[in-house]
Amino acid sequence: MGMEGYKLESHPVSKKEAIIQGDCYRITMLTSALVRLEYNSEGVFEDRATQSVLNRDFPVPEFKVVEDEEELVIYTDSLEIHYNRKPFAANGLSIKVIGGGGGWGRNWNYGDEPSDLLGTARTLDGCDGAMKLSDDAYLKGDTPMNEKYSGKVKMEHGIISRKGFAVVDDSHSMALTEDGWVSPRQGDGEDLYFFGYGHRYLESLKDFYYLCGKQPLLPRYAFGNWWSRYHRYTEEEYKELVERFEDEKLPFSVAVVDMDWHIVDDVDPKYGSGWTGYTWNKNFFPDPKGFMSWLHEHNMKITLNVHPADGIRAYEELYPRVAEKMGIDPESEIAVQFDPADPHFMEVYLKDLHHPLEEEGVDFWWLDWQQGTVTKVPGLDPLWMLNHYHYLDSSWKGNRPLTFSRYAGVGSHRYPVGFSGDSVISWESLQFQPYFTNTASNVGYGWWSHDIGGHMMGIRDDELMARWVEYGVFSPINRLHSTDNPFNGKEPWKFDKITQGVMEDYLRLRHGMVPYLYTMNHRANYDDLPLIQPMYYLEPDCDEAYQVPNEYYFGSELLVSPITEKQDPEVRAAKVTTWLPEGMWVDFFTGMVYQGGRMIDLWRGVEDMPVLMKAGAIVPMKDMADYDSSTDNPKAMEVRVFPAEDGTFTLWEDQGDTPVDKEENWVATQLTFTGGEEDTFTIGKALGNVSVIPESRSWKVVFMGVEKACCKVTADGEEVAVKVSYDKAIAALTVEVPETAVGKEIVITFADGISLAENDLAGRCYAMLDKAQIPYNLKSAIQAVVEKMGKDGIGTLATMNLSPALMGAVLELLTA
Repeated sequence: MGMEGYKLESHPVSKKEAIIQGDCYRITMLTSALVRLEYNSEGVFEDRATQSVLNRDFPVPEFKVVEDEEELVIYTDSLEIHYNRKPFAANGLSIKVIGGGGGWGRNWNYGDEPSDLLGTARTLDGCDGAMKLSDDAYLKGDTPMNEKYSGKVKMEHGIISRKGFAVVDDSHSMALTEDGWVSPRQGDGEDLYFFGYGHRYLESLKDFYYLCGKQPLLPRYAFGNWWSRYHRYTEEEYKELVERFEDEKLPFSVAVVDMDWHIVDDVDPKYGSGWTGYTWNKNFFPDPKGFMSWLHEHNMKITLNVHPADGIRAYEELYPRVAEKMGIDPESEIAVQFDPADPHFMEVYLKDLHHPLEEEGVDFWWLDWQQGTVTKVPGLDPLWMLNHYHYLDSSWKGNRPLTFSRYAGVGSHRYPVGFSGDSVISWESLQFQPYFTNTASNVGYGWWSHDIGGHMMGIRDDELMARWVEYGVFSPINRLHSTDNPFNGKEPWKFDKITQGVMEDYLRLRHGMVPYLYTMNHRANYDDLPLIQPMYYLEPDCDEAYQVPNEYYFGSELLVSPITEKQDPEVRAAKVTTWLPEGMWVDFFTGMVYQGGRMIDLWRGVEDMPVLMKAGAIVPMKDMADYDSSTDNPKAMEVRVFPAEDGTFTLWEDQGDTPVDKEENWVATQLTFTGGEEDTFTIGKALGNVSVIPESRSWKVVFMGVEKACCKVTADGEEVAVKVSYDKAIAALTVEVPETAVGKEIVITFADGISLAENDLAGRCYAMLDKAQIPYNLKSAIQAVVEKMGKDGIGTLATMNLSPALMGAVLELLTA
């Protein structure tokens, strides 16, 4: 038995022409800005793939080598490398970045402290914001929130730096062998990768993905809502919950069942605790296969929590089978030890322990490893082993691979989805998560899943819950979760009516956004562009882009600036300082149009968060008017368009859950807005494998931030009767096209053009003042100034001694 089937495709050997080598050193020019630097006193170098690095076979870049007795100098159009051919030292190895921006300080000397924009961390277990509780306080779970913390979350380093360079140290990762296993390296050499791309951040990231492996495609269902709760569900209770969600028209696509799916309390103490287990608790789930089939019929996939550290004990149903495979007499009741450093154990663990449960219906596993980094092989992380082999094994039934686990270092982006751990319920935790998720892209890690609403401790705060769900919907994976506390459930109906409404609306919105998110999934895999991008990715030389750590691009069309603080009691809104890049922007929800190129405070009541569409943005979604919980390619589509500029968007769709990702299995539908003598919006013919989408579709096209206008609609040149409506409150024009064959080109033509709407300052100001908790006469006075003077009334308003919050909310409207 062995692990021959558990191999990643790799191309680890560099071209000889790219290598400059001496007796104890080897320098490999991977690109003009990416260099591998190796030193080994015995002259032994690693040509195998490693846990982090898969591909070194890059096209040979142009470079020039100049040598004399003192040093070796290598020149490219991006770098100038100086090396004295001795053991790496600060005075003997240095690199100057000479291209691509980055300003001053672009000289690196070996051993310099990293100065990058950070990457991510293994886990947020026990974290209250960026602070981490002591282990003792975390385990007790009852520490008063005003106690001091033991330290900050230790963020690992990434490859993006304002200085223009960063270093990845791969010296201590294991090598991947031809037979699918791992092997320690020979000797104690150094193996560094220098990224010297200046401010060409996206280029650096693209080459990182080639070096370390692409972000794989996620199955389509992963982009819906996930339900998770640490609670002793029975089969009957879980079904009742799912049916309640259906009655409330709340769509969920993934059912997470925490550790009580297996036997926990009825374990004889001679076997240890029930923390690890693989045998269904038949008192709770008398018919596991039937239960999972029922979930599948209700459009939900299922994942089970597993803590594998205690191995397989004699009380487990599968123990006899596993023990025999491991050469243990089942009558002895000797436990099968968890040993990820043993390939035979790992094969038995996967094929004889997990496969039978998957045959019953388990779709993927929640690997809840919290037991440290040590195995029998020094330096081999058990978490990495679990992530790597579970992920590779998870597609054995013909489905797209998926696992759900914590981060285990550089290269972990290959094993989505990330589980960020057990955070404390607090505003500080919410404030930290957008930044934490943004910086994860700096090490290619694109698919974090947080405990939305927080996991444990903290206090009940309905407003916090509403804001957290809003962020969750605009995060990579939206998974509601809570710890084992009868008061700590995330069911929307457990909160006040306002919060309940917010949660319900946003959960439906997330479900509706699956077509957009799935296209971004395609983009992440094919184009090496993560869903979440910090603002500095597209404006690396703009100081303001680094001053908004929580703000980010959500795919190609949207900019998100989450609200992470409590609302002002007077204005009944909270603010977030937002950087708007140059150009026009429109609020995804309100239709408010903004001029970019500036910082602005955006104020939103608890029902809304700032999500902005760029000029020319096109966002395809599922039309949720007729509710269903399926994440399949929809028959009814909704598209939001901001026609301030020409724009195009290609909607990508496939079967959604197969490991085959060749181009011929995709279908592309191009959506285009074109201005000119006549403004047109075109829904192109579906091209490719059209068998994976419905034969015909209805289209609801919503033009945001526009004046009312007349249009004509044709399908392959023949006029189509459509329904046109206009919502003045949000300046939205909606054109509803009836079901039309996907092989026909649909064109919406505005013969007289479509014009952007002037922001209704008076109307929007009235709506803001109407809910403000201030004197009625003051409301009237402010409204009168705005109606009479518009933007010219700012000076007058400044004399009225308004509170900072009230003045800020009015200023947002007047300066938009």
